[in-house]
Amino acid sequence: MNERAVPILLSRDLGETLRFYERLGFENRGAPPEEWGYLIIGRGTAELHFSEDPSVDPLSTASMCYLYVDDAQRLFEEWTGLVEPDRTSGSRVEPPVDTEYGMREFAVVDRNGNLLRIGSPL
Repeated sequence: MNERAVPILLSRDLGETLRFYERLGFENRGAPPEEWGYLIIGRGTAELHFSEDPSVDPLSTASMCYLYVDDAQRLFEEWTGLVEPDRTSGSRVEPPVDTEYGMREFAVVDRNGNLLRIGSPL
């Protein structure tokens, strides 16, 4: 049996969320967001789901997930120019660090306040 887990994160606007993640190379793998009121996106084997909640406060949302990738440094360099820092929504890219547990990690905060930690083994 091949088992996996998929995070379901909150979005105050699924269309805006789709556009944000499309800039990072994700694609819509479900119906148009307005059809389901739900969003399924993927990039390679990584998959994220979003449920719409218009009351989401992007400056205080505590949803997060971890994405394992082959080369966190390369992906950080690719994504840095694609995420525009925004004080109103809190969206940003945080630079990579080498952790004591042997990972090179960076972080992305989307326009809904969701935190994605992205890492690869050192």
